[in-house]
Amino acid sequence: ARFCGADVDFVDIDAATRNIDVVALEQKLQLAAQQKKLPKALIVVHFAGLSCDMQSIHKLTSTYNIVLIEDAAHALGGDYVGRKIGCCEYSDLTVLSFHPVKSITTAEGGAVLTNNSAYFTKLQLFAKHGVTRDPALMQGESDGPWYYQQVELGYNYRLSDLHAALGITQLQKLDQFVAKRRMLAARYKQQLADLPLTLPCEESYQDSAWHLYMVELNQHDRLAVYKHLHELGIGVNVHYIPIHLQPYYQALGFKAGDFPVAEHFYHHALTLPLFPSMTEEQQAQVISSLRQVLLERRA
Repeated sequence: ARFCGADVDFVDIDAATRNIDVVALEQKLQLAAQQKKLPKALIVVHFAGLSCDMQSIHKLTSTYNIVLIEDAAHALGGDYVGRKIGCCEYSDLTVLSFHPVKSITTAEGGAVLTNNSAYFTKLQLFAKHGVTRDPALMQGESDGPWYYQQVELGYNYRLSDLHAALGITQLQKLDQFVAKRRMLAARYKQQLADLPLTLPCEESYQDSAWHLYMVELNQHDRLAVYKHLHELGIGVNVHYIPIHLQPYYQALGFKAGDFPVAEHFYHHALTLPLFPSMTEEQQAQVISSLRQVLLERRA
């Protein structure tokens, strides 16, 4: 949005789902309508691979005539009410990431999915410097088969053939990758249930791709636990620093306390290792190490 010169605002997360809080969104849109400052677009993130409540969100964006974009960088291979994330049944566009740590990779790159032909045409132009060889999109007559026109101020967002070939091969393995992630997540859920942690939960409408498995520490110093686990060779991580706390956005007027649920989650969250090639023995080591650290620090 900022690259387009647009103003931005954020909505806090729901403490249980860790996705956008639909009630907070509704309240913010009601206020924006009263102030005649409704947004042109809303981007919702399927955090950690768990889908947002798209039906409820779509109802709101339809009411206010707002373009709805799904950020499914974490969620390729996941499902929402039995439909694959990315089908755009409840959105205008869905954005995917093919970064090396995502569900599948092209080394770098991504994709945009849409059922809207007008958006599709625009996306093709934006990816290729705004250049077209389609006579239907040109102004005036074509000089011949070699002719092209730049009709938009586009970008160089083309995926190379090499990257695309890798992506096609990866795509054939997507179901296998997601099935393994789901198995690992189920094992974490079962074997961590007795520890003083808040585990991620799936709502009835979600079937997660489990890009990340994030727990919340309820009774422990997160930094101390993090350091202790790394000393034991367990590569835990923290995702993510709330964007409104970044200096760039604080210069725009955002400040600590604006989105307290997101801030609370950040201060307690710990991401456990989870990847398709993870063995049962490796996961058992993570679980036993986490159990050891938490019980030692509670003693």
